[in-house]
Amino acid sequence: MPDHSVTSGGLLAGKHGLIMGVANERSLAWGIARIAAAQGARLALSYPNEAVGRRVRSLAKELGDVELLACDVSSDEDLDRMAADLPKVWPGQSIDFVVHAISYSDKNELTGPYVQTSRSNFATALDVSCYSFTAVAQRIAPLMRNGGSLLTLTYFGSERVVPNYNVMGVAKAALEASVRYLAVDLGRHNIRVNAISAGPIKTLASSGVSGMRHLVKWAEANAPLKRNTTIDDVGRAALSLISDLGQGITGEIMHVDNGYNIVGMVAIDEALRSAPVLLELGQQLARQREAAASAVVDDQSTITPQDDKLDPSLGDGRH
Repeated sequence: MPDHSVTSGGLLAGKHGLIMGVANERSLAWGIARIAAAQGARLALSYPNEAVGRRVRSLAKELGDVELLACDVSSDEDLDRMAADLPKVWPGQSIDFVVHAISYSDKNELTGPYVQTSRSNFATALDVSCYSFTAVAQRIAPLMRNGGSLLTLTYFGSERVVPNYNVMGVAKAALEASVRYLAVDLGRHNIRVNAISAGPIKTLASSGVSGMRHLVKWAEANAPLKRNTTIDDVGRAALSLISDLGQGITGEIMHVDNGYNIVGMVAIDEALRSAPVLLELGQQLARQREAAASAVVDDQSTITPQDDKLDPSLGDGRH
């Protein structure tokens, strides 16, 4: 049986972990990496391409002795190479935790209605944002000889409809289902699998979602703790799941959103404070719809108005 005692000298002292998804200093993965390093972990950071790699190398200097590995999670060859490289950089060491903070969608499809999602972007979003976590688990779980923790990141748009989150909401819902299935599959090997559902934060990834600043303002106004989520909030929560503190937790979706997910209806005073945010968001959506309608008219200029009817069941997003 593995030793379940909490290690002295830092909650992650003596542990080795892979963190995937650091893009810049505002990344959720970076918040987790900083806290993991401060708690004594030996870290490896992966990056998908050289452009991101340059930023990651610069940031990694703040963490001390960090291994850097190139890995595009959409490539089986890259995943295989990364899994083969980890035992080389830490000879004889077991991998103790993996943080998967990777998602992708064409930003042009993170605006307007979900019904306009393309087949190609749906496949790409599900592959990179969801399947890649399973692909990583397949390759890293055998390296977790003493058990360990797999952690991924999700968002409330998987549970409720969030304007413009679109296909990413579907991808995150699939990711959360994967967490539960992986938790059962890997539990017999003492590997725990969990996710953190973070509140809206302005990151490089979230900037692709149209209207993100409105989501941030709305969350701050209506969350019980009346503040925005930070990358340090996420880092501390992650520490509790990847360290020995989380030994009895698996298959869970931990909300780190200042309580926003529990609110069913906004109180009257909060609604009044939120009104300007709603008004601004409504104006933005109206402009998007006008632009989309104008584009359709330009493309179909030969169609007479009486032939170009709207389907009332789908609203004004389909002609």
